[in-house]
Amino acid sequence: MISRRNFFSIIFASCVVLISWLNFTAVADALGGTLPKINQPAPEFTLPTNTGNGTISLSQLRGKWVVLYFYPKDFTSGCTIEARRFQQDLPKYIKKNAQIIGVSADDVNSHAEFCDSEGLKFPLLADTTGAVSKAYGSWIGYVSMRHSFIIDPEGILRETFVKVNPNIHSMEVLARLEELQHI
Repeated sequence: MISRRNFFSIIFASCVVLISWLNFTAVADALGGTLPKINQPAPEFTLPTNTGNGTISLSQLRGKWVVLYFYPKDFTSGCTIEARRFQQDLPKYIKKNAQIIGVSADDVNSHAEFCDSEGLKFPLLADTTGAVSKAYGSWIGYVSMRHSFIIDPEGILRETFVKVNPNIHSMEVLARLEELQHI
């Protein structure tokens, strides 16, 4: 039989665990946001781009598959590798009617320099406030997390990738895109 003292200790400990979990969830939502749900409309966005075309909106890309990838920072090793792999596979994405879009908190000038330096032929969007990264559950403090999303031509989110390996990520995305296009 549980003593009254042990009973209250168990209740107290349970409350501490619950409050900690609720606070963790609130902090996670405040920092990273919640990942959008698959098979639901992808969160709309409009962000400035390095391409000189002003802004790009998700709604402008209807009719194409969209590979939307978030990354922490221009010119860092992992982000450079990831961008190079997407660029290397760009002809394959184009054949699949897919537009690659990179997003980070860097400004358009940094993006332009990064694209010039790496020969990138796809747009990078400047999410300097983190609003779009948050909408996609990809924000932590002051940078975007390395998450990617495949959005179909109707604007429906079809796949989410978290904690990606920049070395092989483009191949993973291409393989999943192939599967999705044949469903």
